[in-house]
Amino acid sequence: MTPQRLVLASASASRAALLRAAGIEFAAEPANIDEGAVKQAFRAAGQAAIDCALELAEAKANAIARRNPGAFVIGADQILVMGEDWFDKPADLAAAAAQLRRLGGRTHALATAACVVRDDERLWRATSAPKLTMRRFGEGFLAGYIAAEGEALLGSVGAYRIEGRGVQLFSAIEGDHFAILGLPLLELLEFLRERGLVGT
Repeated sequence: MTPQRLVLASASASRAALLRAAGIEFAAEPANIDEGAVKQAFRAAGQAAIDCALELAEAKANAIARRNPGAFVIGADQILVMGEDWFDKPADLAAAAAQLRRLGGRTHALATAACVVRDDERLWRATSAPKLTMRRFGEGFLAGYIAAEGEALLGSVGAYRIEGRGVQLFSAIEGDHFAILGLPLLELLEFLRERGLVGT
């Protein structure tokens, strides 16, 4: 199998790391779509975040599939939901700190969706919505955390990396660990095995 046969339509370091750790050969090609417009439309229509995440995942996969005929393209998206609020990736470290203060002491969900597209056909999709409860923490801890993690926090919708120091922020986690990191990996691997893209 050549890396070009499977393409990850994402710039996410954590998604790429999951696939590499699982021994999957792939190419990564980020999709530049107007995510804000899609989210705004779904919010205006009162639609669920998980449905919006799936729409975004498919839009990303379709964009990359058009440039890679015959390739199996993985699209994925994740929206953090707390109550009625949806969160985006923070723009800077000050925004990351403000977001973490809002999440502290409360439970949020990560509406996570993934799909595989080949040419103009969606072949597979899956969703997951793990729930995470963030503990209450002091300003000293927050400042130390922001300083230690730095710009890496800006690549996460939650302004945390649970695979690193971010795990210290939580008191309870419920759901699929891989989905928290951005991909329902076990379900994806099952699909890839069925298609002969990984060993059985």
